[in-house]
Amino acid sequence: MSAALPEESIRVRAIALDWMHATELAVKLLVAAGKVSPEYGAECLSVLEELGPYQVIAPGIALIHSKPSPSVFETGISILTLSEGVEFGHQSNDPVRILIGLAALDHDSHIEIMGELARFLQDEANVNFLLNVASAEEISDYLQSNL
Repeated sequence: MSAALPEESIRVRAIALDWMHATELAVKLLVAAGKVSPEYGAECLSVLEELGPYQVIAPGIALIHSKPSPSVFETGISILTLSEGVEFGHQSNDPVRILIGLAALDHDSHIEIMGELARFLQDEANVNFLLNVASAEEISDYLQSNL
């Protein structure tokens, strides 16, 4: 996972106005890392608008993604933490303070990253670390030593 997560794909303690703004911020990190084009943001928002908040996968955590498309240049992830949570409309997992942006080049290339991500997020200590970290560099260092 850390290979797919350069430091420019990480932002901590951001301020988001709402779920749409938070989604845009998570995708902008993927754009900054060269993983996707800016059009990927509209694709992710469209999925959320069409299918609802199913991307809120656990209490306080959303996995922002869309299907593989020409907007995706390379498989990768971003991590965005928010200083205050935003409501996505999920009955039990709102508010969201951690957004993981996911870009998949095809239907299979992200499977390994998803497995690592799932194992990482299952550990409450890792989630607490993300919620309290002060810098992108700390997350990068933490991932290097814990994955």
